[in-house]
Amino acid sequence: MSSATAPRISADDALDPRAMREPLSNAWYCAGRASAVAGGKMRAVALNGEQVVLGRAKDGSLFALRDRCPHRGMALSKGKFDGDTLMCPFHGWRFGTDGRCRDVPTLSAHDASDFSRIAVQRFPIVESAGFLWVNPHLGPSDPGAVPAVPSLDFEPAGCLVLELEVEASFDLTTLSLVDPGHVAFVHDTWWFRPSKELREKVKTFQPVPHGFVMTSHATTTSSPVYRLLGGAPEVEIEFRLPGVRLERIKAGTKRVANYTFATPMGLNRTMLTNALYWSMPALNLLKPIARPLMRQFLTQDQQVLQHAQAGLDRKPTMVLLGQGDLPSQWYFRLKREALEAARESRPFANPLTRQELRWRS
Repeated sequence: MSSATAPRISADDALDPRAMREPLSNAWYCAGRASAVAGGKMRAVALNGEQVVLGRAKDGSLFALRDRCPHRGMALSKGKFDGDTLMCPFHGWRFGTDGRCRDVPTLSAHDASDFSRIAVQRFPIVESAGFLWVNPHLGPSDPGAVPAVPSLDFEPAGCLVLELEVEASFDLTTLSLVDPGHVAFVHDTWWFRPSKELREKVKTFQPVPHGFVMTSHATTTSSPVYRLLGGAPEVEIEFRLPGVRLERIKAGTKRVANYTFATPMGLNRTMLTNALYWSMPALNLLKPIARPLMRQFLTQDQQVLQHAQAGLDRKPTMVLLGQGDLPSQWYFRLKREALEAARESRPFANPLTRQELRWRS
């Protein structure tokens, strides 16, 4: 981030074909709310073309397994889970939460077949900030090489979560998380952006592990959203790989966090998850109002991304121009560094430096 002028972008620099089309394999991706697996329930999710079944055992431990019985390919998520084993609904095969086959009830007592060596692939899974996070990476790795799982630095009094599937690539969807220029045109609503005038913005960005942060700054109190907090809120916005945007808002002792996660489901299919947390119990009364407004906001992103993806499908090139597009270039630089570090079995080295950016929004 050493130059205030946007460098010329090339396919070899930021738009590497492989980096453009391949989500990071060794990273944590949001796989839905932790409450989705409460009470012995299972959740089936698509993660970068892989079908995965999630759940929580009786002892509270989480599991993430490939959602495919090795016998005939049946989805295990369609079967039953008793808190200890998953039963395939096709022929009754049972698997432990460790993926190991525990029973094949159709075998005869005289059958010498050994099912103890049969197993379903397991994936790493953790819980944080009320969500489940799955890493599709199958081999051992240095924990420091993997972007950190998002967490909260306060105890929320309330939370509002929305999920929306976007028919667009993971990279294109993730770019919307770091793109400041689209806000004035895509999210031009009375409750989010009451002023219709484009204004010069000057913000300082600096690198953080696996990403960058727009350093804490005082924001305008003209927005109805910020006015609810009182005073002049301080805002800090962080982006980190693979596709995580963390907006932290402080006004005295009051805290609000607006987190957005992109999850690759498959080719040109991305789940966009928005989670809004707050520390003030009184704001719980506004949830019936806030939910449709949040859905309107996400739907605006969904629609414009899907139209943009149609254009990129016809001609898969981008022209990134000006300082407002530098965060998009940084994303590709970070991603390329992560891919190269993994291929070369070396630590990730953030290629960015502190920089001040100017744009109109």
